Amino acid sequence: MPRHWLLKSEPTAFSIDDLARAPRQTTCWDGIRNSEARNFLRDAFAVGDLAFYYHSNAAPSAVVGIVEVVRAAYPDPTAFERGHDHFDPKSDPAKPTWWMVDVKLREKFAQPVALETIKAEPALAGMALVTRGRLSVTPVTPAEWKRLLELAHQPTKVPRATGAQRPTTKRR
Repeated sequence: MPRHWLLKSEPTAFSIDDLARAPRQTTCWDGIRNSEARNFLRDAFAVGDLAFYYHSNAAPSAVVGIVEVVRAAYPDPTAFERGHDHFDPKSDPAKPTWWMVDVKLREKFAQPVALETIKAEPALAGMALVTRGRLSVTPVTPAEWKRLLELAHQPTKVPRATGAQRPTTKRR
């Protein structure tokens, strides 16, 4: 059974649309510089795992799709590249500190699931996105995965006309 995760990215840094335009709709998930998030990538992610793609610091912040892990953890070379945004002068290529995985786009949601909706959903109250907030890589339980998918795939509600806006029918 694949595990489920949530991966955060600011859409101004790398959005789901950027991933959709990437060759083979695949990219590395680099730049993780938190030890707990790194440990998830390095020690727990496996090829075939699925993750929600979450746009953070967006209007609104929301789960926008699903990616699949297509390459297991390997050292993040951006940690060794002087001048790169993710450069870490303490990182040693002989004993890497930072790791990344490769992901492939599986689905872009027609209706993103906003953080406000997630926080209002009782079944998601314990979700790490809600309780841990800022961590960029978090596990998602099977029940949370199922409920978020239901929210993402629910039919769009069309507002009903009200009062005077209702069409009238003429009787003959």
